[in-house]
Amino acid sequence: MDPITVTDRLGRWSAGRGPLYALLAAGLRGLIDDGELPPGTLLPPDRKLAVALSVGRSTVVAAYDLLHDEGRIVRRQGSGTRVAGTPRVDPPETTSEPMFLDLLEPRSDVISLACAAPDRPPVELAESYAAMLPALAATTDDIGYYPSGHPVLREAVAEYYRGRGLPTEAGQILVTTGGQQALSLLARAHLRPGDRVLVEAPTYPGALEAFRAEAAVVSGLPPGLDGFAEAIREQRPTLAYVIPTFQNPTGSVLSPLPRRRLAETAAAEGITLIDDEVLAELGFPGHETPLPLAAFADTVITIGSLSKSVWGGLRVGWIRAAPPVVAKLARLRAVHDLGGNLPAQLAAAELLPRLDSLLRAQAAERERRHDHLRAELARRIPEWDVPPVKGGQTLWIRLPHGDGASFAQAALRHHVSILAGSGLDPTGGSERYLRIHFLHPLDTLTAAVDRLAEAWRTYRPPNRPAVATPPLAM
Repeated sequence: MDPITVTDRLGRWSAGRGPLYALLAAGLRGLIDDGELPPGTLLPPDRKLAVALSVGRSTVVAAYDLLHDEGRIVRRQGSGTRVAGTPRVDPPETTSEPMFLDLLEPRSDVISLACAAPDRPPVELAESYAAMLPALAATTDDIGYYPSGHPVLREAVAEYYRGRGLPTEAGQILVTTGGQQALSLLARAHLRPGDRVLVEAPTYPGALEAFRAEAAVVSGLPPGLDGFAEAIREQRPTLAYVIPTFQNPTGSVLSPLPRRRLAETAAAEGITLIDDEVLAELGFPGHETPLPLAAFADTVITIGSLSKSVWGGLRVGWIRAAPPVVAKLARLRAVHDLGGNLPAQLAAAELLPRLDSLLRAQAAERERRHDHLRAELARRIPEWDVPPVKGGQTLWIRLPHGDGASFAQAALRHHVSILAGSGLDPTGGSERYLRIHFLHPLDTLTAAVDRLAEAWRTYRPPNRPAVATPPLAM
């Protein structure tokens, strides 16, 4: 902060009884306690503030020392003097995440491998809309606002979970406009600026955006939140977020024992754990969907959606949680949109009992597209490391050299959009990775690989300055 600014804010700080350094400390203390000098504010250096106040440097040093002893400021060699506490981080006004920009700024000449969702609505969706029309036509004395979701759909979602072996009542369900709104509502309900969130590294970029929009501090652990118990002790997070089935982007599936341990640890430590099940039923033929984490601890909050399993244009998702949590979320949601699209909810209620058979019918085609994309990549770009997955929608690719961010720009110049790993990993550990999806028809996937191969052939990683290794602390 500029010395003149501090001087103006202090006003008549020296008009009092006692040593000048104590009066100066009292003036600064008042500015800090009133929030005029918020946590993290850089205070002027001793000499500059002394000149601005027309006092000796020793007066400023003594005042700073007194405030340091009180814990109100922090002094570090080379970093200056700052107000103690966690600095406030203002959230960005709009997103710059490439996945969202791919939707906001579409280009007809670009094949998008960035945002994964089915490329067309299934015939069952149209049939479900047709089936709900009589009920919609017969509706009377109903303004159509349901912040918690239409009762018919809430019961249908509860029955869906009961069919998977997880006892659920309609009062535990909040209907949302897709899984992304579910994440945003949960972030708003549970987080305050500076709160810490534990996520997998890498993870779904939409979750990172939702948490950062609330000015949370995001920390990463390996997929499955490996090391969760130790991280809780060290970081005391407010929230934890995990995708245990067909993890986005790696496609990994957490086995039963770590699932139980994760859920039980979160419950025992009082940490809100979000289980993102949006991709959970997208297994290839022969794969059994594991139980949700809520089967092991009733404090777990579960997110589901039809946008990935049925069609992205069907903006219907939900949150399964304890009734008091659902009631709080409904009050938050009411302020924003009063409730979701009612015809879509009625159609979703018709569709849910048929979801299992629909997904089984589609599983073989998803696997065929997965296999085709991997085969084309192996043929055209054999040096890429492209592990197979058993379900989900995406491949997690390791480049032999360069970095995902610069190659994503090269790919876009060749009319293919992809996601760089750095945008999915809050630890910075996935710079050499890419995420692409395999949901396009086979001919589109082939064309995309042709363009990626040409981009790779001409790709030259940017020159990066060497980073000096810091000396070991003694």
